[in-house]
Amino acid sequence: MKKSIEIVNKTLLGVISFFAISSCSNTQFLQEDEKLYVGADIEIVGDSLSKKEKSQLKTELESRIIPKPNSSFLGLRPQLYIYNITSEPKNEKGLRHWLKYKIGEAPVLMSQVDTEFNNEILTSYASNVGYFNAIAKDDTIVKNKKASVNYVVQPKARYFINKVNFPTDTLQTINKEITNTQRRSLLRKGRPYNLNTIISERERIDERLKEKGFYYFHPDNIILKADSISTQNQVELSVQLKENTPTIAKQQYTIDNIFVFPDYNITDLKKNIYQIPLEKDSLTLNQEDNFYMIDPYKKFKPKIFERALQFKKGELYNRTDHNLTLNRLVNLGVFKFVNNQFIISDSINNKFDAYYMLTPREFQSLRLELLGRTNSANYGGGEINLNWTHRNLLRGAEQLKATIFGAFDMQLGGPKDANNIFRMGTNVEFSIPRIIAPFRFHTSGAYIPRTNVTLAYEYLNRTRLYALHNFNTSFGYQWKENARKDHDLKVLEVTLVKPDNVSDEYYNQIYDEFGNIINPQLKRVVDKQLIFGPRYSYTYTTTMLPRKNTIYYRGMVDLSANLTGLISGANIEKGNQKEIFNIPFSQYAKMEHDFRFFHKFNRKTSIATRFIGGIALPYGNSEFVPFSKQFFVGGSNSIRAFRARTLGPGSYDPRNQNANFYFDQAGDIKLELNAEYRMNLFKFLNLGFFVDAGNIWTVNEEPTLPGGKFSKDFINEIAIGTGLGVRLDFSLLILRFDFAMPLRVPYYEKNDRWTFDKIDFSDKDWRKDNLILNIAIGYPF
Repeated sequence: MKKSIEIVNKTLLGVISFFAISSCSNTQFLQEDEKLYVGADIEIVGDSLSKKEKSQLKTELESRIIPKPNSSFLGLRPQLYIYNITSEPKNEKGLRHWLKYKIGEAPVLMSQVDTEFNNEILTSYASNVGYFNAIAKDDTIVKNKKASVNYVVQPKARYFINKVNFPTDTLQTINKEITNTQRRSLLRKGRPYNLNTIISERERIDERLKEKGFYYFHPDNIILKADSISTQNQVELSVQLKENTPTIAKQQYTIDNIFVFPDYNITDLKKNIYQIPLEKDSLTLNQEDNFYMIDPYKKFKPKIFERALQFKKGELYNRTDHNLTLNRLVNLGVFKFVNNQFIISDSINNKFDAYYMLTPREFQSLRLELLGRTNSANYGGGEINLNWTHRNLLRGAEQLKATIFGAFDMQLGGPKDANNIFRMGTNVEFSIPRIIAPFRFHTSGAYIPRTNVTLAYEYLNRTRLYALHNFNTSFGYQWKENARKDHDLKVLEVTLVKPDNVSDEYYNQIYDEFGNIINPQLKRVVDKQLIFGPRYSYTYTTTMLPRKNTIYYRGMVDLSANLTGLISGANIEKGNQKEIFNIPFSQYAKMEHDFRFFHKFNRKTSIATRFIGGIALPYGNSEFVPFSKQFFVGGSNSIRAFRARTLGPGSYDPRNQNANFYFDQAGDIKLELNAEYRMNLFKFLNLGFFVDAGNIWTVNEEPTLPGGKFSKDFINEIAIGTGLGVRLDFSLLILRFDFAMPLRVPYYEKNDRWTFDKIDFSDKDWRKDNLILNIAIGYPF
């Protein structure tokens, strides 16, 4: 024990010494007349601003000061130190070059700081947000070869909008349309003058005009004149059309002819619309939607463009239909490039032709994937996948994906005699870019709705225990309302599970010598299962938006044999269990909610939280929810202080299980809460501090799972873990290492579940049982 403590102390001392050396010795690498620039401070003076206004202005001004000093961590600059101690590499490759220029940072010197230029930046920004008479001064402070700058900004009084004037000459159509946008103007009386708001107002007007046929209009054609009333600190704004606005920008255009090139190749000049004239009489005309299709090899059916093209001949151009058409063509998934041009065909009547040049992807592709993995349940292994894809099977952008896979997982540690897992199978998915249904389904969104049909088979073998044949098929629809809302409806999903080669060793754990069931949860794993019914999930997310606060929500409802059970009168409690093909069908209702909240403190730090709540209720023809449909916790993406599937249900102690068997703790109710503070140290290296809490429970009392039923005492059965994560973010790949330990263990004695007094890093046995390393790809949520 003493030796372990000594090793830990030396390690900590070494880390502390490295950072201490990197902090104090960076300046020794400077030339005699050089000063290390360590940052700037901004002071806002004056009584005209409130405390909140000063804080907001200071934050904005600080972000505009250049250059930025060397990055630091807890006041230290390890990247600068790495740059300084690494000798100059002889070439632009190798470890030395990577350390010095990829990991390290060159010193930012005071000689690189232009204080006069920064003063101009500060006063310019202050003027842009209404402080027209701002003054900025600077003072340089030098100490021990380190220099910083103190900027003092005096904003003076802020100017506010007194009045906004729109064009009164509405004889011109464009002036009339500009005036018609006034109701939703961003410029309002009483609001502070802000240049960014004025820019946004010009863009807003441009967007509205684009919806009215003014294709060639540009925000720069609008000018907003400001007349300041200095005695009252107010401005009067006038929205005007520039005198030099081109005539073409003031005209509304309508759609004339529409041309579609579905097999366009940008490297083939013979197909370039600018190289050859188009003789409309020789082209294929789609009468219903009145567009021309140039597809001499008949690679595509016209119907896919009838649904994708939003414009019709004679319609007034609008930006909404323009973008919808492009998005729909892209989302077909069959085109590599989607280009669009509008060319004037009748300058007198203001008409133009619409051209869509579409470059197809390779219709067929074959991809081989080799994967390696490990998890916190002491298993590691690999997987091989052979994927074949056809993206235009029936000439209507239908996608057929077929996969053959094989995988294995082997015991790396943990309980003795754990069993290896082998999987192999195939999966076929056919996706049609429209809704096939007896009812009419119309979507005007930018995303193509899809009808999906899947057929899959998997063979799973747990050596020395059992094998399972899993057959699955489904029919359903997937569609997006917009970029935030996603729907996935499986009208019918059927799963058939058949056991095979169940060993005597496994049977002996289920039955006693008299044939009585002593372990029903193990029996349910190898029961024949027939599950069929609808499943629906809804996803809403704003995580793609550039906001400080974003959310993600996914709700799911899964039903099995509800109508079948009702019609057949199935009731297992009354001994009336029904079968299909000599297999009792599963009847249950399951619901799950996954809610996540993300908050960005700044560019380098954020917090991510997640709540998961779910319940699955068996009824009618079933006493239990099928094992494959139950909930599990633990592992690299759940409660990381506990190995996968080793926690719960409730206060049940999984250590009571036979050591020769794997852990597969499952439950009907799940509650989980996660919080993670994320910070970027430098470049690709990130840290995460996390706390996970939660558990699973059963709905019914099961004698073989004492303490597993959900009760009013569930709060006392919540498991809690915490830890530190190291994440290597290489943009395309995020490699995650999470070190976790339990703080609260629900299967300990009721008054002894907190583990603070049990923590002993010097104890080898304690570390083995309580320090969990999770290795994973990507973030846990």
